Amino acid sequence: MDMEVMLGRKTLREVLKSSVNEEESSGDQREDASRWHFYLRMEEDTDFRVRFSSLCFITDHVGFHGTIKSSPSDFVVTEIDEQGQLVNKATNEWISKVLHEPNNFAKKTKLDFQNLSFKEGSNQEVNIVTGCSYDDQNLTDIKTDESASEKEVMEKNDGTSKGKEEKVDVLGNLLDEKTNELLNHFACDIKEKWNSKTELIGSSPEFSLGRILDKNQRAILHSAVRQKFPFLITVGKNSEIVVKPNLEYKELCHLVSEEEAFDFFKYLDAKKENSKFTFKPDTNKDHRKAVHHFVNKKFGNLVETKSFPELSYNAGNPNVAITVRFREKTHKHRKRSLFECRDQKVIYTGEELMVHQRIVWRYWDIYKSKNKEKDQAFTLRKENLEMFEALGFLAIKLGVIPSDFSYAGLKDKKAITYQAMVVRKVTPERLKNIEKEIEKKRMNVFNIRSVDDSLRLGQLKGNHFDITIRNLRNQINDSSNLRERILEAIENVKNKGFVNYYGPQRFGMGRKVHTDQIGLALLKSEMVEAVKLFLTPEDLDDPVNRAKKYFLQTEDAKGTLSLMPEFKVRERALLESLHRFGMTEEGCIQAWFSFPHSMRIFYVHAYSSKIWNEAVSYRFATYGSRVVEGDLVSLDEDVDDEHFTNSKVHLVTEEEESANTYAIHQVVLPVLGYNIQYPKNKIGQWYQEILSRDGLQTCRFKVPTLKLNVPGCYRQILKHPRNVSYQLMEEHETDVKTEGSHVDEATLSLLISFDLDASCYATVCLREIMKHDF
Repeated sequence: MDMEVMLGRKTLREVLKSSVNEEESSGDQREDASRWHFYLRMEEDTDFRVRFSSLCFITDHVGFHGTIKSSPSDFVVTEIDEQGQLVNKATNEWISKVLHEPNNFAKKTKLDFQNLSFKEGSNQEVNIVTGCSYDDQNLTDIKTDESASEKEVMEKNDGTSKGKEEKVDVLGNLLDEKTNELLNHFACDIKEKWNSKTELIGSSPEFSLGRILDKNQRAILHSAVRQKFPFLITVGKNSEIVVKPNLEYKELCHLVSEEEAFDFFKYLDAKKENSKFTFKPDTNKDHRKAVHHFVNKKFGNLVETKSFPELSYNAGNPNVAITVRFREKTHKHRKRSLFECRDQKVIYTGEELMVHQRIVWRYWDIYKSKNKEKDQAFTLRKENLEMFEALGFLAIKLGVIPSDFSYAGLKDKKAITYQAMVVRKVTPERLKNIEKEIEKKRMNVFNIRSVDDSLRLGQLKGNHFDITIRNLRNQINDSSNLRERILEAIENVKNKGFVNYYGPQRFGMGRKVHTDQIGLALLKSEMVEAVKLFLTPEDLDDPVNRAKKYFLQTEDAKGTLSLMPEFKVRERALLESLHRFGMTEEGCIQAWFSFPHSMRIFYVHAYSSKIWNEAVSYRFATYGSRVVEGDLVSLDEDVDDEHFTNSKVHLVTEEEESANTYAIHQVVLPVLGYNIQYPKNKIGQWYQEILSRDGLQTCRFKVPTLKLNVPGCYRQILKHPRNVSYQLMEEHETDVKTEGSHVDEATLSLLISFDLDASCYATVCLREIMKHDF
């Protein structure tokens, strides 16, 4: 069903209206009237549209009519990863462009930057020799979180043009602009302290580049940082890359020039086979001895040093240069690999041959399982499909369970969505082999690659939206120019933002039961009630609702299973557990464990989200756009998600209110949990009243029986769309009025694109633009 947008003119001023005149009432009367007005509207909870009619607007433009989500292709959502990249782009696309070769990635190939140079902010260039493949245990400080085979990610492209040098800002491609800038500042600070002879006090300073899930990107980033800044080292911590000062570099600078130290550590990092590095000639034997000692002590297992006199030297005072080269690999003396053992010709008796074959193939199976069945990251494209339904179908086809999947966020159903996923214990081949089957369910997987870690909820920078709004027309009784109305609305929201409500899809589209009601039952440990709410039917006559109705009448899980369609994966999983354990309190607990943790916690989060929506409406109804004493404000100007700590939240004082120290966009409200503080004003009192209303006054927001812990977080009450672009387009429809005559009618459509931070809803942003309650 199309979602018809009939936009009203309600603004924040109308939310503040009540039965008591604002100009004549005291503060207490205004509070009581606003609260009465607010509760009156929130009690009408029979339909999600009615529920959202209580939400207010922050802007004052008129709005317009239109139709959104005419089809899934009118609403395209693309996840933006932590590095600021769209996940529907090939992960290694920029590397392919550099090497002019589209498929140059192999599992055990070698990274080579020999023909590349990196542009810095100035006109200087830092040439890259080769990439990284550290495997020496003595290089304890110059290390990465990869094994040598994982770091060797790229074959040298012999087909590239040797006449020209490709110039690529590798760090600029891998890091977002702000992180790249902060890295340069960190490097400059270290050099300035060293040059000023200032000792680094306390523990060694660190700078985090963030978590990089893709091991190929991590290896490249490790090498790119060390090549550009040899006086820094990079250390891997659970997929996070941390940059520190290279103390060996500083120590070597006491023995040789900084230029030599710079080049030496670049040489070490490149680790190019059969290459050599030569220090400048030196006549001082004791000094040469010190250099020999330093290199062999620090890197003796990796390199060896020798002294060679210059061709023209004075016998009495020879000019001798120290040459460093990598030690030869002892390939000939290593143990034979499994493959070499298999190829060696050995004569066995019949019985010995059978035993030998069983042993070989057993180890071969172990080898395959250890080296191939790793966590696989991929991009999932789905169309008009609920996410949990998509996961259930993928799990069946891959032979895993839904909890083996991890993801950064939930996506809309009636849309085309792209998002990052990680699945455990699956080979790349298995993912590729199900492509044709999942296409029938309007799903595709691509960008498949091995990773070390799963994803967690919120592990994304945001989402990019490409939306088409069709059949645009003026508000009722509005005769203004439609184009002007549309442009006015978009520019208004760009500048002023929108109230950062959780969208209606957070609570499900059912009319009888919403996901937040299930979450409340779980928080109160009412497990049987939560199951009944989950299986409550809508007033529709279809197989799913007939099955649900049968269950509520009979509590016959086995019989309901025979009626429930196969594609309802969640319902069937719950019913199978109920059939096994029974419709008791304990049986219902076991039934909820048929859902992965992310799905169980989803219902509890839905309840917290509903309360937050009510809270922000009450906040605007009570205080408007003023920042008042007792408000909570964020001290971090760059918050783009809800995951910031109590230390980043500040309680506004009376003096700060008088001085207008903070702006409304800095105000945050808590999302319920055990580790949050409440505002110290009427909003904080409101939270306590709501918890009492819902029977949660003693709730610790932990459900031990379901292994659910809800710490809570803070959410900004206003947000702004970023990178907004839009285009109006005319669509012509032919209407047959009479026989032989046709009337061409042109209708306007709006194509709009924008980015939103994680956990922000495009439908809520559109609601503010179009002045409509979904």
